[in-house]
Amino acid sequence: MGQNSSSAHNVVVLGGTVTNEPARRSLKSGSDVVNFDLSTTVDDRQISVPVAWYDPSESALSSFAVDEEVVIVGTVRRRFFRSGGLTQSRTEVVVDSLLPARRAKSVRSLRAAAAGLIRPADE
Repeated sequence: MGQNSSSAHNVVVLGGTVTNEPARRSLKSGSDVVNFDLSTTVDDRQISVPVAWYDPSESALSSFAVDEEVVIVGTVRRRFFRSGGLTQSRTEVVVDSLLPARRAKSVRSLRAAAAGLIRPADE
């Protein structure tokens, strides 16, 4: 997997529906980040999960659309920033890999690869 999967204890496999148009912005570092929200179900309730994807290729971005189901493997990150003179935070899923759910065979392979990153608690 890519750059964000360095910790085997911080691996997220998230499936849901893209709810808003991905928004790209350039960072001072020269990297680009694309932000969007994913709607998923937890305990029979719909929740919105913020997603950040760093430096995705154009072909990867064009492989999915709003209202489409996708599967993401990544990490959870809490980011702190200053806004309006206050320190605020945002917890988001940082994408390592993203596939449209319609690509069932590739999604199965992606999930299996993610499962291999997770070490049992007794190791």
